[in-house]
Amino acid sequence: MLETGLLIFLLGSMMLLAVYQVALRNFFDAGIVWADAYVRVTVFWVAMVGALAASRNDEHISIDFLSRLLNPSWRRLINRAQAMLTAALCFIGAWYSVEFVRYEYIDGVIAFASVPAWVCESVMPVALFLIGFRYLCKSLGLGGTKAERAEQEG
Repeated sequence: MLETGLLIFLLGSMMLLAVYQVALRNFFDAGIVWADAYVRVTVFWVAMVGALAASRNDEHISIDFLSRLLNPSWRRLINRAQAMLTAALCFIGAWYSVEFVRYEYIDGVIAFASVPAWVCESVMPVALFLIGFRYLCKSLGLGGTKAERAEQEG
């Protein structure tokens, strides 16, 4: 639920700053120097935290036309294999994004308003690791997948 609160804060701050920036530009011929960069970074954070929130209930976009035709035991096996593959890819992505953030730290790149770029990009390895951990748990039968929960309910 922390993800939901963070999403609300990020979306709210992004929208307020963007509207404020447009008003400043149109009515006062002024603006905040770092506002555009902040909005771009916030869009990235919303995407990563949104993906994390979607992984909470296994609500990512998926193509499952074949799994609907299978019997429940095969469907369960395929769902767990998909979850394991998703976890592996997320862990690989997290590993390489840690390297990316580390290089940004070493280079000392500034994103906006004296905020280092590595701080803005640090959401990437954290979110990918947490998504990977959630799908690893689902692949091991801890928490289940969306399809398994629907099967149990119906």
